[in-house]
Amino acid sequence: MIKLVGKLAVVIIACLLLTTLLSVKAPDKFRVFVIVSSAKDHVKMVAAARPFLEKMAADNNFLINITADTSKINESNLANYQVFVQLHEAPFDMSYSQQAAIQKFIEQGKGWVGIHAAGLTGKGFLAAGKEYWQWFEDYMGGITYSPHPAFQKGVVVIEDHQHPVTRNLPDRFEVPDEWYEFNKSPRSNVRVLGSADESSYRQNKSMGDHPIIWTNEKFKRMIYIGIGHDVSLCNDQNFTILVRDAILWAASSN
Repeated sequence: MIKLVGKLAVVIIACLLLTTLLSVKAPDKFRVFVIVSSAKDHVKMVAAARPFLEKMAADNNFLINITADTSKINESNLANYQVFVQLHEAPFDMSYSQQAAIQKFIEQGKGWVGIHAAGLTGKGFLAAGKEYWQWFEDYMGGITYSPHPAFQKGVVVIEDHQHPVTRNLPDRFEVPDEWYEFNKSPRSNVRVLGSADESSYRQNKSMGDHPIIWTNEKFKRMIYIGIGHDVSLCNDQNFTILVRDAILWAASSN
C-alpha cells in the first residue's frame, strides 16, 4: 500500500511538472528589420532578395520585416527589433535622424548586418551642404569607398573559420560581383573574416590586402559583407550560408 501511494505521488508530481512546463511561454522569435535600397542599380537584386530573406526567416525561426520605406528607421520602430540589415541602402541616402536612430541601435549592442552598398563611405557622395556621417566611416574601420572595377567573377577567401559567421563556409568560393575597393585596407581596425583574391579578377586599382567581409569588434554585433550585388547570389549556397549565419550571429546574446 505504501509503495502504491509512493508511486501515485510520483505520478501526480510528474503531471504537475508537465503542466507547469507546458504553461511556460516559448521564447519569442527574434525580429529582423531590413531596409532595402530603391536605387536603380539594385532594383533587381532587392526584388530577388525579398523571397530569399523571407524563406531564410521561415527556415530559421525568426521574424522579418523588409521595406524600402526609410521613414521606418526611427528609434520607436527599431526598438521592436534585434537585428538591422542594411541591404544596399547607402548611409548617405538617410536623413540625420535616421542615421542617429541606427547609431543608437548599434551602440545599444544590437545587431547590424551591412551588405554591399551599405558600405559606401566617403564625402564624395554627399549632397551640397549635407553634413558627413563620420561616425559611420569609423564604424566601417576608417575606410572610404573607391570606384569599383567592372562586374566580373572573382574568388572570396575565408581567412577566419573560427568566427560563427564564416565557420560553415569553404576556404574559397567564386561569385560574380563588383569587388568594392577602398582607399586602404581596414585590417588594422577590424577583424577580417574574408578577403578578395585579387589574382582571380581584374582590379580597378590593386589594394594588395583586400578585405571583403569583416566585423568591427568595438561593437557587439557588427558585420559588413562587401559582396551581394548580383541576383544570382540569392541562389548561391555559400552566399546563403554567409547571410544566414551573419543574421543569426547578429541576433545572438553570447
